Amino acid sequence: MQELLQFDEALFRLINGEWTNSFLDAIMPIWRNKYFWIPLYIFFISFVAINHAKKFLPFLLAALITVGLSDTISSRLIKKTIQRDRPCNDVELKDDVKLLINCGSGYSFTSSHATNHFAIGVFFFLTVGLFFRRSRILLLLWAFSISYGQVYVGVHYPMDVFVGACIGSAIGILMSIFYNKYWNFAKQKPVELA
Repeated sequence: MQELLQFDEALFRLINGEWTNSFLDAIMPIWRNKYFWIPLYIFFISFVAINHAKKFLPFLLAALITVGLSDTISSRLIKKTIQRDRPCNDVELKDDVKLLINCGSGYSFTSSHATNHFAIGVFFFLTVGLFFRRSRILLLLWAFSISYGQVYVGVHYPMDVFVGACIGSAIGILMSIFYNKYWNFAKQKPVELA
């Protein structure tokens, strides 16, 4: 376990300290901010509301449950059980951290940003993503980039985002299975938008 934690810290130092540049320093604090992505959420919800009105309420409810589950599991269950300090709060490491945002007082493991964005990204990928077959991979790259940003700005270790991404993906898959069982978009002829 100690070797895994040492590897995690070494990878954190690379991402946060060596693999940096002024462009990412300016972009990442904004990119990983959940409020920055509100237009994307509105787009997907509006798309379903306009094109699939009968499926809108179930879709919205399933999306909200997906994020609610992922956030509760990450923030209230795992973080409070594990209680791992953030790298920017770790006494031995914090002086070396290139901190680009407020560190926060919460715990580090798992990253709720990673858990939530992978949960909703995978859920969108497997549901409404059927209408964006060629470009829906961007949803997963989007979730990855936000997760990577959490390490880049100095508030999470790579293992925090990796485990968060795995948990979020599992929740997104399970919720999409449930949703698709009753309101599957695939039962309709997809309109390829991208």
